[in-house]
Amino acid sequence: MERATNRAEAFSDGVFAIAITLLILEIRVPELDGATGSRELTVALVRLWPSLFAFLFSFFVILVMWINHHEFMRWVKGCDYKFLFANGLVLLFVTFVPFPTAVVARYLGTGAARAAVAFYCGTFVCISLAYQVLFQSVARGRRLTHDHIPEETLNRVRRAYRIGPIVYSVSTLVAFWSAWAGLLLCASLWILWTRLCYHPYGNRHD
Repeated sequence: MERATNRAEAFSDGVFAIAITLLILEIRVPELDGATGSRELTVALVRLWPSLFAFLFSFFVILVMWINHHEFMRWVKGCDYKFLFANGLVLLFVTFVPFPTAVVARYLGTGAARAAVAFYCGTFVCISLAYQVLFQSVARGRRLTHDHIPEETLNRVRRAYRIGPIVYSVSTLVAFWSAWAGLLLCASLWILWTRLCYHPYGNRHD
């Protein structure tokens, strides 16, 4: 039985908002031992660079995921349980992102950086697969897509979603060799997802 998408959209937006807000909790005010001058505080703040980097990295990633999810929902003319569970799977991994972000923030400047980044990239393998499931729950047989969405648009996004798990998997393997190379390869997908953001899925016909 199909339902309106309003509640699913509102719930999803709330989950994205909470996940992106939780990222900042990893950045702690530095505690100074002994001298508490401006120089000591400046040095302590500079030492927070892994946390700041991880925060900015993941903030942008979640933002792009939310924008794509927002545009994706423009396709959906109704909800059923298959779609709701598929959407829930995406949200499950979205709420998980702050944890690998915290791991990267904690270990990026250490000898464990490669394992931390591999764990981070591996998380996005799972997220990209979850988006595949969500896409299929809507677009397979055009079961929940608006009639005005062109087949060409469906195929373009389908191809993009197929690339994601491959590149994220390679970035996970590369991270075991070089943490920064793994992150760079992972970030290269921003271009793909941003292109999807700026080439809308289609206008909503309510």
